[in-house]
Amino acid sequence: MRIEDEIKGRFRNEYHKGLINLRYTVNYLSYSFMQELKKHDITESQYNVLRILRGFQNEAPLTVGFIKERMLDKSSDVSRIVDKLFNKKLVNRIENTKDRRQKLVSITEKGLDLLNKMYDCEIKADLLLKNLSLEEVQDLNFILDKIRGSY
Repeated sequence: MRIEDEIKGRFRNEYHKGLINLRYTVNYLSYSFMQELKKHDITESQYNVLRILRGFQNEAPLTVGFIKERMLDKSSDVSRIVDKLFNKKLVNRIENTKDRRQKLVSITEKGLDLLNKMYDCEIKADLLLKNLSLEEVQDLNFILDKIRGSY
């Protein structure tokens, strides 16, 4: 469905339409993904932290700053997210002996098991773009990178 029909609105120009369309689509996709995450009692930010920890497991333990640099949402309060994951026993958290203000974080077996159980979420996330061909997804990735000034 066209964005005009979806929100029943008008736009100043094509740039305005593009921005609104992008924001609306991101919210639509994010909401669909969050519904899947809720089934596992986890938020999008918590999921992001667990994936980072799993991805850099060979370099663990990781600092909160290291995790924050790799977060999708750069405004996330990583310390608070780590605390919640620690309370769920999904991560280990220890004080850095060189700097007591700094925490070192690693994923637990329980955290890895949860991510393995959530594989269906990842498959469903892939399906959120099912209306696009592989070439269209590659074009989309190029355009999104270009919007952020990467090209």
